[in-house]
Amino acid sequence: MNDTSNEEQLLEFLYACPVGLIECDLVGEIALMNPHAMQHLLPLAGPRDAGNLFAAFEQHAPELRSLAAAYEPATGKVCDGHRIFVDLGRGRRTQAPTVLACTIVKLGADRLMVTLSDISQQVVQEERLRQADTWFSTLLDGVNEYAALTIDPNGRIASVNSCFTRQTGHDCASVIGRNLAELLDTDSAGGDLRLDEQIEIADRDGWHLQEGWQSRADGERYWCQRLVVARSDGDSPVPTGFSVVLRDVPRREAAAEDMRRLLTCDHLTGASNRRHFSDVMGREQAHWRELRQSLSLIVLDLDHFKRVNDTYGHPVGDVLLCRVAEACAALLPPRGIFARLGGEEFGALLPRYDRKQALDLAERMREAIAGLRVETPLGIMQATASLGCATFDEAGGSIDALIKLADERLYAAKRAGRNQVYRPQAFAA
Repeated sequence: MNDTSNEEQLLEFLYACPVGLIECDLVGEIALMNPHAMQHLLPLAGPRDAGNLFAAFEQHAPELRSLAAAYEPATGKVCDGHRIFVDLGRGRRTQAPTVLACTIVKLGADRLMVTLSDISQQVVQEERLRQADTWFSTLLDGVNEYAALTIDPNGRIASVNSCFTRQTGHDCASVIGRNLAELLDTDSAGGDLRLDEQIEIADRDGWHLQEGWQSRADGERYWCQRLVVARSDGDSPVPTGFSVVLRDVPRREAAAEDMRRLLTCDHLTGASNRRHFSDVMGREQAHWRELRQSLSLIVLDLDHFKRVNDTYGHPVGDVLLCRVAEACAALLPPRGIFARLGGEEFGALLPRYDRKQALDLAERMREAIAGLRVETPLGIMQATASLGCATFDEAGGSIDALIKLADERLYAAKRAGRNQVYRPQAFAA
C-alpha cells in the first residue's frame, strides 16, 4: 500500500470518525482537526481564536489549559473523559444541557491528542438513575425512623413523638411551646429554606419537602429530609397548624463531599463552577417566585488580564485568579455563591441582597482586588476589576435578563475607565 493510499485512508477515517479528534501543541495551537471536532469547537469559540484549543474553550473549560500545563510526565493521559458543560443554562431550561467528554493524551514534548464526544444524554440518564437510587435507598433501608411534630402557624411546637429525641437529642417534654426553628440548624449557606419559608410555601401549596444538613443537640451534623404539611381544623380554609416529619437519612459524608467538590468547584480557583452557578441560580429563581425576596447578581471581569498573561506568563495569571477568588469569596454573605464563569470573569449570586447591598459588596470586592499584591520574577504585580450589578426585580424574574443587565453594566464600567463598579444614574448616590 503506497503513501498516497495511506494518506487517503487516514483522511477518510478522520472525516467519518464519530468522535472529535484534535492534534495540538502544549499551548493549544491546533495542527489537525476533523469535521466532528469542528462541529463542537467552532460554535463554542465565538469571537475567540478557534485555532487554539484552550482559547476556544476559555469561557467553558478554562481549567484545560492549567491541566495540560501541570502535567509533568513525558507522555500519558492528562485527563480522561473530563466533562465540559458548554452553556450557563440561561433562562428557563427547556432541554438537557450539552455536555462534552474531553480526553487529552500527551504524545510527546510538545504534542497533545484530544478527543471530544457529546455525552449529554448519558449525563441525563445518570442523573435520573442517581435520583432513583437515592430515593429507593431511602425508602428501603436508609431511614432511621421518623420524628413527627405538630406546630402552630408561628412555628411553636404543640406535640412531638419520642423519635424526635432519639434523632435530634432534644428532650420531648422540654421542647413543647418552643419555636421549632430555634432547634433546627438549617444549612442556609447550601441554599436550604428556613422553616418560616417552608411554612409559607406549605400554607400556599399544602406541603413542602426539602433535604439538607442539620445539627443535633450535641452539634453533630446529619442529612435530614424535612416535610411540612398544612393542617386545618373543621372546614376552615386557613391552616390552623402544620405537621412536620423529619427523617434521618445516612450518607457517606466523605464520599459525598468529594463528589460535591468535583461536580461544583472550578478546577483552578476552587470557586463554584459554571454548572453549579447555573443550578443555584435556577433554584434561587424558584425561591424568588415563591417568596419574592431580594436577589442580586454581581459580575466582575479583571482589567487587561491578557496583558498579565503576556507579560508574566500563564502560571502567574493562574495565581492571580486564585487570589481574586479567595479574596471575593471571603466577603460573601452565608448564602452567597461566588463562581468562575470563564477566563477572568467571575460572578456572585446574592440571595436576600437588595440593590444597595449588592453595590456595597461589589465596591468591597473591587477594593479587595485592587489591594492584592502578587510577587513575580519581574516584581510585584497588581490588578484591578470592573463590576456590574443587577437585581431579579429589575430583570422581571428572568435569569437571561438578569445576566444580560449585569453584563451591560460591567462593560459600561469598562468603558468608563475600568477599576470601578458601574452605578446607573437612577441610584448613583
